[in-house]
Amino acid sequence: MPLNLPILLTWLRIVMIPLVVGMFYLPESWLSVPARDVIAAAAFVLAALTDWFDGWLARRWQQTSAFGAFLDPVADKLMVSAVLLVLLDLGRVDVFVSLIIIGRELTISALREWMAQIGAAASVAVHRIGKFKTAAQMVAIPCLLLDNAISWFPARQIGGVLIIVAAILTLWSMLFYMQRAWPIISERSR
Repeated sequence: MPLNLPILLTWLRIVMIPLVVGMFYLPESWLSVPARDVIAAAAFVLAALTDWFDGWLARRWQQTSAFGAFLDPVADKLMVSAVLLVLLDLGRVDVFVSLIIIGRELTISALREWMAQIGAAASVAVHRIGKFKTAAQMVAIPCLLLDNAISWFPARQIGGVLIIVAAILTLWSMLFYMQRAWPIISERSR
């Protein structure tokens, strides 16, 4: 396993998961609800920025690796799934939205792994639709974490709309990837 700054940033994202989730289980006597929400949203934004930054650094410094390519999406999916479960517990996101997003991540991860094993990874490479889905999620989730912590900012409303947009893009991107993989799946299942 190579150890460099981009991979350390990816590991940092994984380490931040229990910190972000744990914020919601601290007693209110330790931290007020608005302060907790702001800190959790800020930590999520920091994690999202490290996702962009570690990839940029790896490419710029020519430190890309198979392990980094594996770990980066795992860290992203773990963070998003963990935070969606917290938001579900808090009643800030719908169960169907959570199931759609988490289910898609599991399905597409498995599809990509299988396609890589048979030498057809290019057919399910990241596409623009998936990037739009990720962008919608990465804005919606901090807004939902913020909830009403900042009185003048309608975070709950913005997050609520964007998480539905993210769920729609999630389904669309899953159908897109499945459609691209289907000819190969059909051929291999004969």
